[in-house]
Amino acid sequence: MTHAPLDAIESPPQAGALTPSVVDRVLGVVTQVRPGEGVTALLLAAALFLLLLAYYIIKPVREALILQHPTGAEYKSYLGAAIAVLLLFVVPAYAALSDRLPRNRLVVSVTLFFSLHLVLFYAASQLPGLSDSLLLSLGFFVWVGIFNMMLVAQLWAFANDVYDKERGERLFVVIGLGASIGAIAGGSVDALLSSSFDVFEMLLVAAVALVGVALICEVVHRRESRRSARLVDAPPVDPTAPPAAIVRKGAFRLVLRERYLSLIAAFSLIFTFVNTNGEYMLGKLIKESAVAEAAAGGSEVLRRLISEEYRRFFLFVNVLSLVLQFFVVSRVVRRAGIARAFFVLPLIALVDGLAVTAVPVLAVIFVGKVAENSTDYSLNNTLRQMLWLPTTREMKYKAKQAVDTFFVRMGDVASGGWVFVAASVLGLGVRAFAITNTLLVLVWLWLAWAIVRAQPVLAQPALVKSGEA
Repeated sequence: MTHAPLDAIESPPQAGALTPSVVDRVLGVVTQVRPGEGVTALLLAAALFLLLLAYYIIKPVREALILQHPTGAEYKSYLGAAIAVLLLFVVPAYAALSDRLPRNRLVVSVTLFFSLHLVLFYAASQLPGLSDSLLLSLGFFVWVGIFNMMLVAQLWAFANDVYDKERGERLFVVIGLGASIGAIAGGSVDALLSSSFDVFEMLLVAAVALVGVALICEVVHRRESRRSARLVDAPPVDPTAPPAAIVRKGAFRLVLRERYLSLIAAFSLIFTFVNTNGEYMLGKLIKESAVAEAAAGGSEVLRRLISEEYRRFFLFVNVLSLVLQFFVVSRVVRRAGIARAFFVLPLIALVDGLAVTAVPVLAVIFVGKVAENSTDYSLNNTLRQMLWLPTTREMKYKAKQAVDTFFVRMGDVASGGWVFVAASVLGLGVRAFAITNTLLVLVWLWLAWAIVRAQPVLAQPALVKSGEA
């Protein structure tokens, strides 16, 4: 017995069957929302908002703990590889868990599991001498590196499981708003509460936010399960528990055996490689500019100038990405289509790479990275999640974890290795990194073309079955 494709049991409601609610009409400003769809989309956006809020509350704690040690900055570079190695064990464990639990119990249990960790880290910080220990700092840094990738991938997998392809392509724009607003709100909430809570107490605030994520996901699951039952005449296939007769595949095995998934994995690695190289170039030129401006001002002035420049950069990126998510993303997807929209970011990155190659100065990379990052956080992030809509449930929960955690992290590792070789060993400058990025973007464009061509193939029934049989 095979598992019915999600779109076979979740077709769009008939026009006129329901009257648009206030929520439907309000969200209609962002994208096309049909009657009865607004509440679930808003709930999923709220869950993503709380998840990003928790991460941006946790992130300063992570930085404070690791950088309090004399070689903290160096540890940060090394731990990226350690996280990638750990993911080789964590992802298969998650995949095995997904075989045993229905989707709501999987998502809720894993989210609460990470929430409990925050309470345990807080408890450990209260033990004498442990708050300043290197062991706690290293452990927490690695934990955050796994937490932020796994829970975001899981929540988007859940959204992919809730929606069929047609609804996801319309409503993912609304869900993405939760990430854009949550990223901005996280920093503001952290600044607001830091006067009342110490560094470790902020972990408890984040833990409460994760409990909220779990509760919202359970509510969404119950709403959409009832909706599925109403939309079919026959008893619906239970969307929470795949049949026992299905032969399971491991997360990495799924990625390697399905060409479409392999292409997404390669795309994720190359995209991250390019993005991390860009962050290195931006940081190097910001520091050079600050050093020249600080002159004899000392390290305190240097730190202030660097932090001010980054605050300005993050402000531009966050505001622009929010505007794009609100007013541009759904219109680009609707009018240009997913296939054409998928090429927007790599073309921006190509122009950026060529511009910095010609004129490797801060003003050029600043404008280019603002354009890249704001487009990535809005349009590209939404499109990347849509890539999983035509996949099977097993692919959504297993392969997506492998791609969005291990392969993304390997892009960071590849960039770190290239920084070591090019900058430390060969002594190359920013222009060399810009040329590297330009060449990598050409590979990225080919992968985007291959993914667009492979997606309709994946949607064919024969391949859908092969992912679950």
